[in-house]
Amino acid sequence: MRQGLVIVNTGNGKGKTTASLGTLFRAWGRGMHVCVVQFIKHEKGNWGEIQAARKLDIEWHAMGDGFTWLSKDLDETADKTRQAWALAQEKIISSNYDLLLLDEMTYAFHHNWLDVLQVVAWLKENKPAGMHVIITGRSAPPELIEYADLVTEMQEIKHPYQRGIRAQPGIEF
Repeated sequence: MRQGLVIVNTGNGKGKTTASLGTLFRAWGRGMHVCVVQFIKHEKGNWGEIQAARKLDIEWHAMGDGFTWLSKDLDETADKTRQAWALAQEKIISSNYDLLLLDEMTYAFHHNWLDVLQVVAWLKENKPAGMHVIITGRSAPPELIEYADLVTEMQEIKHPYQRGIRAQPGIEF
């Protein structure tokens, strides 16, 4: 029987979502059922990865209202985050997926919109043994890191933005 892993990609460097999508596409290529729930990305976003997912018929749910530092209503942002978690719980309980990507979920812990101890306890109780769950975002809390089977910290060494180069289509979005 496959052993489902909890994978966390965290840190201040670029590449957390990108690495997770590489794993997701690898699983999809192996015939696994995959799903993405994005906690922060705007629900009306049309980034390259969303366009690719549509073409590949990969289930994708962008649930947020954009970058938290640009939010006009943090209470609404928090509500959207809790709705994303409720959807993720439904997907996990359904047992219809082999891999679920919970993109930018750690921000919900950082802003205290979700309690990390409650989430970890819920996952321990409800995540199917064979399901892989990937959680991304900066500042992963120690409790999540302790629970995870695999944790990677992306460390920024150099970024084009530091030289005034703006985000590039196909690279950042």
